[in-house]
Amino acid sequence: MMTIQEIEAACEASQTLDFSRHDIEAPELSLKKMFYPFGFPVEVSTNSAEVLEIMEDLWGKFEKQHDTEPILADVHVVEGSSTECPPAPTFRFMQPLLLGVADGDNYCISDLQRTKSQITISRAALQRKLYAGYFLLGTPITHVATRFTTPVHAGCVALEGKGVLLCGDSGAGKSTLSYACARAGWTYIADDGSYLINDREDRMVTGDCHRVRFRPETSELFPELIGLEITPRAAGKPSIELPTAPMPHMSCAQTAQVDYIVFVNRHTGGSPELRPYRKDVARYAMQQMFYGLPEMRKKHHKTIERLLEAEIFELRYTDLDWGIERLQRLVREGR
Repeated sequence: MMTIQEIEAACEASQTLDFSRHDIEAPELSLKKMFYPFGFPVEVSTNSAEVLEIMEDLWGKFEKQHDTEPILADVHVVEGSSTECPPAPTFRFMQPLLLGVADGDNYCISDLQRTKSQITISRAALQRKLYAGYFLLGTPITHVATRFTTPVHAGCVALEGKGVLLCGDSGAGKSTLSYACARAGWTYIADDGSYLINDREDRMVTGDCHRVRFRPETSELFPELIGLEITPRAAGKPSIELPTAPMPHMSCAQTAQVDYIVFVNRHTGGSPELRPYRKDVARYAMQQMFYGLPEMRKKHHKTIERLLEAEIFELRYTDLDWGIERLQRLVREGR
């Protein structure tokens, strides 16, 4: 803000002052690009080419699969008052808004009713690409996970056209088993995050088939991981991240039909077995991920009930090869 004295001096010098934009107004967004995370259109508008580069890394390999109304994402890059990486945002859902606030220069507001996200990020945060992509620039996925799909904490692989959803807690071995199946000739869809598409009669899931993330200790099982750089995570434990594109032995697909749900249990005692699993436990395990507007949550419950029409099992094993062979038998023999 100029003082009255400064304005007087400018007027006496016949200077033209431009107050058409206020200091608190966000920068104008001159760049625009369409992306298709999980096959859904997202239109990104921004004032920074770096934002588009990060989003290209996040979503550039996905192909368009759905003609839904585009999710809108406005990303404003500001200079900011700090050169440090901001803290992790705190998220709160206040209908219809999902708010994520790290500090005064780094925050996001997602309107779930309008299917639009407004994101402000400092240049300092933008330089930390892991932070920027995970906490702020990936925010539009919120709309995919609430309006168009129902998220399930599960990996997914398919064999001979039949999909197997691999469920379990973090660290249960979903990524390891998904990748091991892919190495054995299965089609890889996702390692630990699957999205069941809403408003369908079938059980179609989609996921990030373009990368696999492992715990560092997994390199003991797969020789090709030895020596690969351990990737720090914006949240969670460090991991080895492996792109699937250059790997000739892997068949990948963005979607699959789910025929079986398998809860993974790498137990330490007892005989390995594949046994029927409780539907009520499966239901509650999946429902705890839901949030959003009431009509969206209602749709999520309906979608999960459709998913639970598939047969549900628990796979208890310690030997990875035995686990793969048992899943192959399930797919080919139905038991």
